[in-house]
Amino acid sequence: MAILSKIRERSIFLIIIIALALFSFVIGDALTSGKIGSNQNSVGEINGENISREEFAELVEQYSANTGNRSSQLQNVNYVWDNLVREKVYESQLKKSGIVLGEKDVWDEILKQPFVQNNPQFRNEAGLFDEEMFKEYVASLKDGKDEDEQSKLMWLSWLNFERNIKSNLEIRAYNNLIAAGLGATLKEGERYYFDNNTKLDIEYVYVPYTYISDSLVTVTDDEIKDYVKKHPDQYRSEGSADVSFVKFDIVATPEDEAEIKNKLAELINDSEKYSTAAKTNVTIKGLSTTDNVEDFFREHSSDTPLDNNYYFKSKLNKDLADSLFTLNIGEVYGPYKEGEFFKISKLVDTKQLPDSAKARHILVPYLGSLRADQSIVRTKEEAKKLADSVLTVVKSDKTKFAEIAKDLSSDRTSAEKGGDLGWFTYDRMVPAFRDFSFEGKTGDMDVVESDFGFHIIEIEGQKNNQQAIKLATFSRKIEASEATISTIYQKAETFASDLTNGKDINELAKENSVTVQPVIGLQKMDERVSTLGNQRQIVNWAFNKDTKENDIKRFDVEKGFAVVKLNAKRKKGLSIGSDKPRIRTMLLNERKAATIKEKIQGDDLAEIAKTFDKTVGSANAVSLGSPMISGVGRAQDLVTTLLALEEGKVYKGISTQNGVFIAKIIKKDVPPTIDNYSGYTSQVHNSLKMKSGRSYQVLKELAKIEDNRAVFY
Repeated sequence: MAILSKIRERSIFLIIIIALALFSFVIGDALTSGKIGSNQNSVGEINGENISREEFAELVEQYSANTGNRSSQLQNVNYVWDNLVREKVYESQLKKSGIVLGEKDVWDEILKQPFVQNNPQFRNEAGLFDEEMFKEYVASLKDGKDEDEQSKLMWLSWLNFERNIKSNLEIRAYNNLIAAGLGATLKEGERYYFDNNTKLDIEYVYVPYTYISDSLVTVTDDEIKDYVKKHPDQYRSEGSADVSFVKFDIVATPEDEAEIKNKLAELINDSEKYSTAAKTNVTIKGLSTTDNVEDFFREHSSDTPLDNNYYFKSKLNKDLADSLFTLNIGEVYGPYKEGEFFKISKLVDTKQLPDSAKARHILVPYLGSLRADQSIVRTKEEAKKLADSVLTVVKSDKTKFAEIAKDLSSDRTSAEKGGDLGWFTYDRMVPAFRDFSFEGKTGDMDVVESDFGFHIIEIEGQKNNQQAIKLATFSRKIEASEATISTIYQKAETFASDLTNGKDINELAKENSVTVQPVIGLQKMDERVSTLGNQRQIVNWAFNKDTKENDIKRFDVEKGFAVVKLNAKRKKGLSIGSDKPRIRTMLLNERKAATIKEKIQGDDLAEIAKTFDKTVGSANAVSLGSPMISGVGRAQDLVTTLLALEEGKVYKGISTQNGVFIAKIIKKDVPPTIDNYSGYTSQVHNSLKMKSGRSYQVLKELAKIEDNRAVFY
């Protein structure tokens, strides 16, 4: 009691001590993570606008919901970030131009979408589109967003669709502004006409840069660095890392394979097994004797699912087809090895089927169905109801099928042909669609559900009936045993340990019969690491502030272990990266060009040719449209230069991509003047319009972008 009394007396003191301890814990964690002084809630900043972690996470969730969670989190993060940067960049440019896209602009664009205008759900009794009905639908999505997961996904999908409409409007508006400012004058059209139709007859001496040996010209690393500093926009880097890795593959040994094959063989016939519950031996049905293959597959856990498809002989492995097609129903073939599995196959059924069918369809998708467009927000129930109503219409009047397919079907390729899919083979379509088309009769029409949504299908033809078989193929994957995995793990651990102790990675790799694989220029937001596939764990390790150059770490990867070494880490800023050889070659060529030009004396082409041990060449009728010179190749740089020069003069030291020219224009064949150059003016204008599509890349480079995604993902 005395102790409790003293604690109460000093309660304020204890509270202060605890508070200080908690504060030091938080500060210590922040210092360790290197986030002191930074905005821990900011994913990034675009042109001064902060992107909060909460806002960004919500957008990622919206996009993920819209794609049906079919891509990795990092793929979703990268896609959303790229879209967000594009959106903010265009938004800021439009504001500077005095253009603001309001809610009405976005709403009007939404109303123009075909899925809105053509959806029977939003048509009144007169069959006309009713905007109020559509407004009620959107309002119901918002009101019901908290009811269940499906309702939430529908609302998130709508928000994503709305945002994309706004973004596309902004891009279109800005590109229209650029296109409007990129007009071409008649004078420019006239110049284009003469430049592209003037033909030159020339004589020349060509001295390639290879004329001077690389050993006679030097370029230092400092000169390369100076070049990069003078061209910062070309070599700005967000930071990168170079790693090398060695992979130790987990592969089954011959002993492992023999064990798997023997175990599989034991499942063919009945066996005896002691039952604890019955306190006696019981008979376990084998694949050859079981009357229920579904139960057999469940009880024994096949490594491949039971396949209920029928197969023609031509579609089976040619080494197995004859044996499998001679089985009697109920007989088992195997064990046999096929790919990564040992298998046993039981013949379950045979039937006559056409090998080809012809059909047409109308596809009605729903939110979450495979490859559904982002504008699709209808539920599965709504899609089924719509499909049933369409079936009723086309059954009563088949002439309406093509028209409805063009207006409604989301399979736009076939929709343009009235839903016609043409002839297709048995294995081309998804199972539900295939089974209806091949097991039904010509003229049958019904609604069939697949992963893509609901199909209204009409069978228009079938041909080439032949025997097909159904097999129950039970499999065991050929995998390494625990003992084998342990041995390979120890090899990887020993390799990592030897590297850490200073041994050379290439020498060690030779000793272990493995290959060193380099990865150059790994980026902070990369997910894929060369042949290792998606390995975000390795990227995060490489860029972790505690990971230093030459550090070694072993990672568990798909089908093996990877020992990774960090070779280099470059901070954000100017970086040459893998461009160093290209820059060196370019600077070497500049010096070689200067040396070649110094050796050129006089105006006589023959004498100049002797200086370089070359001959005088000639070319006739070269132009911008046809700038090829025999023995040299494409010489557009030379032709562009000569077009502005005079006949009869020798022009020395014309530098091109691969060498230096000394050239003389023998004849310049200028095309005749024409009455109207407007057609050529249009060509110039169209060329400029195409270039306007590259504006985003320029705007992005000029934008101030801070990217902190790697901190959170």
